[in-house]
Amino acid sequence: MTHEWEFKRHRRLRSSAAMRSLVRESHLQMDDFIYPLFIIEGNNIKNEVPSMPGVYQISLDYVKEEMAELQSLGIKAVMLFGVPNEKDEQGTGAFSESGIVQQATRLIKEEVPEMLVVADTCLCEYTSHGHCGVIHNHDVDNDESLKLHAKTAVSQAEAGADIIAPSNMMDGFVTVIRQALDEAGFHNIPIMSYAVKYASAFYGPFRDAADSTPQFGDRKTYQMDPSNRREALREAESDIAEGADFLIVKPALSFLDIVRDVRSHVNAPVVAYNVSGEYAMVKAAALNGWIDEKELVLEKLTAMKRAGADLIISYFAKDVAKWLQG
Repeated sequence: MTHEWEFKRHRRLRSSAAMRSLVRESHLQMDDFIYPLFIIEGNNIKNEVPSMPGVYQISLDYVKEEMAELQSLGIKAVMLFGVPNEKDEQGTGAFSESGIVQQATRLIKEEVPEMLVVADTCLCEYTSHGHCGVIHNHDVDNDESLKLHAKTAVSQAEAGADIIAPSNMMDGFVTVIRQALDEAGFHNIPIMSYAVKYASAFYGPFRDAADSTPQFGDRKTYQMDPSNRREALREAESDIAEGADFLIVKPALSFLDIVRDVRSHVNAPVVAYNVSGEYAMVKAAALNGWIDEKELVLEKLTAMKRAGADLIISYFAKDVAKWLQG
C-alpha cells in the first residue's frame, strides 16, 4: 500500500530487541560502579539499616566476606564510611591511625589489593555535634576545619586508600588537601571531590546508616541551595582549578541537569551519587509491589549515564551486578 504522506520511520530502529541493542546509546557496566560500605566498630556486627533494606553496617570481621561477594559480582571499587563508637568536638576518629576507616582500608588492601578503596573524607560521622568541621560561634569554621580535613586525607592515604573523596563542602578544601597529600609524598593519590553537593532532603537514610545527623541546625551554610544551577559550575570549576581529579554531583536523580552541565563544561570524570533517599524510595515501593524494581533501577541509572556521568556511586550496585549477570 502506498501513501502520499511523508514522514520519518524512526520505528525501524526499534523493531526488535536485537535492533534496539544495536543502536543503544547509553550502557551500564560494572566498571561504572562504586559501592558504599558502612564500617562499624566492634565485632560480629551486621546491622541492616532500617531505612535502607539490603544495606548493612558491618564490623571488620565481616569485611573479608564482603570483599569476596563484591569480587564475585564484578564490583571493583568501594567507598568507605566509618561508624565509630566514640565521637568528640574535633572528630579525631576521622584522622586517627586506628580509625575505623583506616583499619578497614588496610584490611581490604591486604585481602584484595586490586579493590579500589575510595575514602570519604569528612568529619560528620566522628563529631559529637554531627557537623562537617570545627564549631565556633554555633557555625562551622571553614579554615580551621580545613586543617582537620587535610589530616584526615593524609591518614587515609597512609592507610592505603587509592582515592581521597572530600565531602565537607568547605571553601578551599581541594587546595588544602592536595597540598597536604603532596607534602606527605602522596602525589599520585587522586582527589574525587564532592564538588557539587546540595543541601538535599534525600540524605535522611544515610544519616541513619552513618549516625551523622547534625545535633543542631542544618548544613545549608556549606552545602548548596537546591534551587541553584549556575552556582554548580562555579563550584566545579573551582575544584578543577584547585586540583580535583574527579567531580561528584550529589544527589544524582533530581539533579541530572547539573550532571549534564558539569559534563559539558569540565573535562574530568563526572561521578553521579545515587543517594540513600533515592535508594530507599525505590526499595519501599518494590517491597509494596508497586513497581518493577529491576526495570525502574536500570532506567534511572541509565539516565545518569545518559546525562553524562562516567561513574555512579550506588547502593544498588550489587543488585545491578546480579541483573547484568542474569
